[in-house]
Amino acid sequence: MSLLLQVTDTAQKIADTVKNLSQTTATPGDTLRFGDLLVRGGVIMIPIGLLAVLGLVIFFERYFTIRKASKNESNLLIQVRSSIHTGNLESAIAICRNNNSPLGRMLQKGLLRIGRPIKDIEGAIENIGKLEVAKLEKNINILGIIAGVAPMFGFLGTIYGVIKIFYDIAQSGNLSIGVISGGLYVKMVTAAAGLFVGMVAYICYHILNMMVDKVILTLETEAIEFIDLLEEPSK
Repeated sequence: MSLLLQVTDTAQKIADTVKNLSQTTATPGDTLRFGDLLVRGGVIMIPIGLLAVLGLVIFFERYFTIRKASKNESNLLIQVRSSIHTGNLESAIAICRNNNSPLGRMLQKGLLRIGRPIKDIEGAIENIGKLEVAKLEKNINILGIIAGVAPMFGFLGTIYGVIKIFYDIAQSGNLSIGVISGGLYVKMVTAAAGLFVGMVAYICYHILNMMVDKVILTLETEAIEFIDLLEEPSK
């Protein structure tokens, strides 16, 4: 009989909770704005928001930097080839210096090594290429860190929300939707925000890496053509 009474009492509480929830959602004129929803996420939304801002700043700064470095420089090699064929080495160096691009700096280093063995020229160009690629990859790994950390903050918010629910229930002594709604908001909003920021950071991270890979391929191709150009007179 005692067990039956407990089951009945629990079922009544669930019914009352559902009823309160339906009445709350049916209240006319009570529209929840996006900003209010973020505020209901609590203090855990602060680090998630900071990670989102940091990720966007890094992505756009790197995106435009890499895009500038990946512009078509086919005319540069043509101008260098023309100057070398006419024997005007200083002109070729000046063209590369004024170009102010990763490829220009690589070719300039190679031109300054003319007269040395080809292996030395190749090594100098390769070293400059590595430095240029490292500059392009600067801070990209931070996006990878954000992609992993943001969902963790969301999970932390979920745990905090559950703790808040039990704490509020213990303080009020009832299971009404008004008591547990605060913890539910924290739990769901932080989890969703953390996952969203993590997914966006993950996508941005791979977009930038693909752009860098494209630049590397272009630099390697142009470097090979430059070495072939230097070897032409000896053929």
